[in-house]
Amino acid sequence: MTAKSKPRQAVKAAAKATAKTVVKAKAKAKAKAPSSKAEVSPSTTKTTNSNPRTEVLRKMLLERRQEVMKEIDGLIGHRMSDEIQRRVDSAPDVGDQALLDTERVRDISIMELRNKMRQQIDEALVKLEEGTYGRCADCGAEITEKRLRAVPFARRCVTCQEKQEMLEKIEMEEEQEL
Repeated sequence: MTAKSKPRQAVKAAAKATAKTVVKAKAKAKAKAPSSKAEVSPSTTKTTNSNPRTEVLRKMLLERRQEVMKEIDGLIGHRMSDEIQRRVDSAPDVGDQALLDTERVRDISIMELRNKMRQQIDEALVKLEEGTYGRCADCGAEITEKRLRAVPFARRCVTCQEKQEMLEKIEMEEEQEL
C-alpha cells in the first residue's frame, strides 16, 4: 500500500461508516414514528409541522456534503496524478522534492479539514433525523436558515455564538496575562 492511498482509504472508510450511521438514524427515526394519529404527541406534531423546513435543511446538507466529497475526490485525484508524474520524472533535485513534500502536506491537511467538515455534516444529518437539528444548544431557539446555509453544522444561534466567542477571547487574554 502506498502513502498516497492511505489518506484516500481512510476518507472512504470514514464516509462508509458515516453513511451507515445516517442509515441507522433514519431507520431508528422511522421505528419511533407513531403509527396512528391517536399516538401523536405534541413534540411529534411540532416536528411534523416543520416538515418543509426539515426537507429544505436536508436538501441543503446533502448538497453541501456532495460538494465536500467532490473536493476530497479532486484532492485525491490531484495527488494521484502528481504521484504518476513523479514516477515519470527521473530523480527530482532537493528543491523540487522539498516543494513536492510541502504540497503533499498541504493537500493532506486540506483533505483532513474537508473530511472533518463532512463528518460534521453527517452528524447534522443524524440530528435532523432525530429532530434536534437547527436548534441552538444554549438557548434552544431555532437557528436561522441563513446561518445554517453558511455553517451547516452550527450548534448555536448567532447571539449565543457571539457570547461564546467573547468568553473564549476573555479566557485567552487571561491565560496570556499569566
